[in-house]
Amino acid sequence: MAKKDYYELLGLEKGASDEDIKKAFRKLAIKYHPDKNQGNKEAEERFKEINEAYQVLSDPEKKAQYDRFGTTDFSGAGGFGDYDFSGMGGFEDLGDIFSSFFGGGFSGNRKRKNGPEKGSDLEYRINLTFEEAVFGVEKEIKIKRNESCETCGGTGAKTGKAKKTCDKCGGTGQMRVQRNTPLGSFVSVSPCDKCGGTGNIITDPCNSCNGTGKQKKERKITVKIPAGVDDGNVMPLRGQGEHGVNGGPPGDLYINIRVSPHSTFIRRGFDIYMDTHISMIKAALGTEIKVPTVDGDVVYTIPAGTQPGTMFRLKGKGVPKINSHVRGDQYINVIVDVPKHMNEKQREALKMFMEASGEKVEDEKKSGFMGKIFGNK
Repeated sequence: MAKKDYYELLGLEKGASDEDIKKAFRKLAIKYHPDKNQGNKEAEERFKEINEAYQVLSDPEKKAQYDRFGTTDFSGAGGFGDYDFSGMGGFEDLGDIFSSFFGGGFSGNRKRKNGPEKGSDLEYRINLTFEEAVFGVEKEIKIKRNESCETCGGTGAKTGKAKKTCDKCGGTGQMRVQRNTPLGSFVSVSPCDKCGGTGNIITDPCNSCNGTGKQKKERKITVKIPAGVDDGNVMPLRGQGEHGVNGGPPGDLYINIRVSPHSTFIRRGFDIYMDTHISMIKAALGTEIKVPTVDGDVVYTIPAGTQPGTMFRLKGKGVPKINSHVRGDQYINVIVDVPKHMNEKQREALKMFMEASGEKVEDEKKSGFMGKIFGNK
């Protein structure tokens, strides 16, 4: 190792930052770790080399000497021995890195099961009409959730009966196994199989919850849906989920909103769209029409000469913006209906209109626009 380049061993350039050194070592340690490459002597030697390189380059004083003199003859740097990975400076998460190798993790990095835990979140679907989504509504729903047992207070033990400390793990909820290998000593941590990782044993379980500390309850909850919600929106109700464990906070209830389509209106964002039909005569002469809105019918004046596909706007007749007094608009798409069949009197009236307009009246039997209007026979 005396003539090997530590930076090269970690795949780095000289002068690499501390963070780059840590990342490089982490990547290579995972790749060449002996527990992942059992029986592979080459991987074992490679792991020794990258570990030695990291011990030097991660120490500011040793790194400064190495950068200056290019030597590896430092006291305490050459041996792998019983190096304690859990104390490796700046590598608090090393237990997470190697957890897949050791079937647990390193000391101090494993979460205890008897600590406070947040309750599970719940989900509920609410169906709304178009108008309910526009103006908002209150709905009473029923949900079933796990709550702390009222009899034992969530302890799982009978009233007056205390839990006992697990005699197998000593109340830690963890089982530690030390493994000695030619590369050093390693400690693997796994949940205690006797207490399930809680550290306690219930010898006299509660009759109401059978020792689980939880009971399934049906609850009625009033949900206030604000005006302006749309199909697919999700509304969280904080703290209405399942109860927490060991003093942990409750979970949340998520309301999934589904809005039924309307027979007349189409919603796009906070605007409402609709079609209205008028005859070609009314489009030419102008007319008043009754327009349905979510607030009720309104009278709207269609100006003379309105063309097919013209869009008119009713300002402020759309959907309210959530938590705001501002509303979108309603748009009216005008569809001009051309009659497919007319009687003789109607045809004569249109001929007179064409003549008054200076247009030539063609033979009704000929194809073309007039032929389609009058109907070929």
